[in-house]
Amino acid sequence: MKPATVYWTDLRTNPSLTILQKLDRLLRAAGFDRLDLSEKYTALKIHFGEPGNMAYIRPPYVAIVANLVRELGGKPFLTDSNTLYSGRRHNAYDHLRAAYENGFSRDATACDVMIADGLKGNDFIEMPVSGGAHCATAKIGCAVAEADAVISLNHFKGHELTGFGGALKNLGMGCASRAGKNFLHEVSHPVIHLENCTGCGICEKKCASKAITVGPDRKAVIDHNRCTGCCQCVAVCSFSAARASEGSASKVCSERISEYSEAILHGKPSFHVNFVMNVSPNCDCWANNDAPVVADIGIFASADPVALDQACVDAVNAAPAINGTALTDKTYSGSGEKFGHIHPDTDWSFGLDHAEKLGLGTRKYSLSKV
Repeated sequence: MKPATVYWTDLRTNPSLTILQKLDRLLRAAGFDRLDLSEKYTALKIHFGEPGNMAYIRPPYVAIVANLVRELGGKPFLTDSNTLYSGRRHNAYDHLRAAYENGFSRDATACDVMIADGLKGNDFIEMPVSGGAHCATAKIGCAVAEADAVISLNHFKGHELTGFGGALKNLGMGCASRAGKNFLHEVSHPVIHLENCTGCGICEKKCASKAITVGPDRKAVIDHNRCTGCCQCVAVCSFSAARASEGSASKVCSERISEYSEAILHGKPSFHVNFVMNVSPNCDCWANNDAPVVADIGIFASADPVALDQACVDAVNAAPAINGTALTDKTYSGSGEKFGHIHPDTDWSFGLDHAEKLGLGTRKYSLSKV
């Protein structure tokens, strides 16, 4: 497969060129306006951000994309699936309220919001996975499964289980129904490093499956018969006591995410945009976001989600680290791989390798600045 082209723009503006205008120009240069979207129900897949977390993509960016979809004759709607863990996006009722609270209104985004997998996360369609090593079908939220085209809008950042979260993570995990998320997470049973545990109890309080208890010795214990592998405990632990599973968990989960992405995108017009700004060390699923580990880099776009994610990893790795962050807390050397340094039990390359084998795209790319 020949290298894909990834387009990007920095965040410099002037009185005659706003960042929203730059996004519109970027999309057109990257070929978005050549997509066949006429009369197509077009899912704009985004993460609305857990209220309290301020790293999510801002709604006015969505409006640029939605208006361009409408210009091409498409019917855009904004969507995400419910979460497996506890929080404000665990069901459609609270999820919609959280989205509106974070500004994702019709006026701000130029389109409406639909929760992809229904009220309680049980509305899904089993979609075939072509060439999957882990599954033959994927349980995808109905609104995405039934869409005629898919556009992913992705906040690029670190992730506790997959190393980073970009286009593939936002699609494969983000569009999965609750049953699908259970399948994706089931290999990831986090562990407690007792020497680091202070017995603060935050993991016990936040565990949606009631799998964690803090014993008389003030040490947390995980009941893996109850644990769903959502890794919420990993995100909320301030002492590096709760850690993602060692071994193959990150690899298998990342590969399953790629297979779910293949099911979602197969045979449909699609396009992908990564916002490499507020590059927080963890995902946007928690009600807080830690300080960004690098300065804002820009917005990247491509029809190839594999090349896009690879280009963004490379851009983050090439950027200077910001002192006083989760990256430098762990005595970062100052150059090289960042996400693996923050989350040493992960290896993000497995997901991209598997996606490439599935035909989703290529890790080889050329970068074109707009």
